[in-house]
Amino acid sequence: MSQKLFTLLTLALCACLAVSSPAQARTSAEIAADFASGVAAYDAGDYQKAFKIWWELRYEDLAAMRNLGMMLRKGVGTEKDPKKAEEIYLRAAEVGMPTAQADLADMYIKGELGDPDLAAALPLLARAAAANHPGAQFQLGEFYETGAPPLVPQDLEKARELYAAAARSGMPEAIARSQFLGPPAAEPIAAPAAVNASAPASPVPGETANPPPSPAPSPPAPPASSEPSPSGRGPARFR
Repeated sequence: MSQKLFTLLTLALCACLAVSSPAQARTSAEIAADFASGVAAYDAGDYQKAFKIWWELRYEDLAAMRNLGMMLRKGVGTEKDPKKAEEIYLRAAEVGMPTAQADLADMYIKGELGDPDLAAALPLLARAAAANHPGAQFQLGEFYETGAPPLVPQDLEKARELYAAAARSGMPEAIARSQFLGPPAAEPIAAPAAVNASAPASPVPGETANPPPSPAPSPPAPPASSEPSPSGRGPARFR
């Protein structure tokens, strides 16, 4: 009797595991097709459908993760949940996604998770700016233009470099500030030294002199930070 009961329990457990086990890993083409269907749903105004599609990709696609963070942050297609947005943004930011870094920094700056936290925002903002995210370059340029003691000293030359870099991406706000302040003394490089988090001689604003190791680089794929406009905060449309 006990042997029969053990056999039945074993069979039941196997059945439960078979039902609950994840489906076979999808190919890159299948993931890309699903991501594109989420973009189409979002553009059609079916935000709940877009959220559902991208939610299914949250462990497989960085751009989908960033879009989920954006929707949770704004309450688009789902209930507004800043803490959940932070959690998802952090996962994407830690593997080096500039748009997630910039979005999460913006949340900290605006106090969407409590009191404004510039110390938490600056390292994320600096890394996104160093990766040529125009929105991050512009925001960091604003801090250098006005200064934010004791975390950011006023440095108009660094502000000019950052505004010029963002302006080269076509960001209207950056173009206006760059024209107002004038060009930098030297032609800005792709990743301005002022915001290069890996340079030991120039620590990232808000970090200690011995910062933790930089996050792992993004996987070898097209940038997932593409947006409708350089200064926009819309969904990523490309993986």
